[in-house]
Amino acid sequence: MARGNGKPEVDPVLDAERELPASDDSEPETQGRVSAVGEPVTRDGEMQKLKAERDTLLDRLARLQAEFENARKRAAKEQQEFREFATADVIKAILPVLDSFDRALQTGADKSHLRSGVELIHKQLHDALQKVGLRVVPAKGEQFDPHVHEAIEMVDTTDADDHEIVEELQRGYKLKERLLRPAMVKVARNPRQ
Repeated sequence: MARGNGKPEVDPVLDAERELPASDDSEPETQGRVSAVGEPVTRDGEMQKLKAERDTLLDRLARLQAEFENARKRAAKEQQEFREFATADVIKAILPVLDSFDRALQTGADKSHLRSGVELIHKQLHDALQKVGLRVVPAKGEQFDPHVHEAIEMVDTTDADDHEIVEELQRGYKLKERLLRPAMVKVARNPRQ
């Protein structure tokens, strides 16, 4: 590589380990090279240095692999703890509903009280699930959407627009924006169109 003045740059390390002219009386393990401090470099010395460097690199690799494995295990444990924590929140939200069912079963109420109690419990359960992000998929009276509805039957009718949902057989649910279960519906087929 040339400097700005046009002269080639000299690497001081390479210059220090320059080749010496071989002489007849040199020892076989010296390769005619000298180290940066002017001492002869031997083949055995180079091998020991390379082995030490290899051992250092292998030790470093083993440590990095152990650190990676520990990080992977730690991440898996944190993920499991997060799942358990999320599940615990859902269960805590549903526990009052379970308590209400227990109280309803312990009382000897007549049928009208039982119905109003079950309606109250139903509302509690929906409210608890709504708090954790559960949403009902709108169906009856809506236009059929294959992304959130599952058509079970096509009904010939003039009372509804073509592809309008006329009956919901089973509610569909979303958890936040993710579809958990599509709504099973009957869809109008309007012969007028």
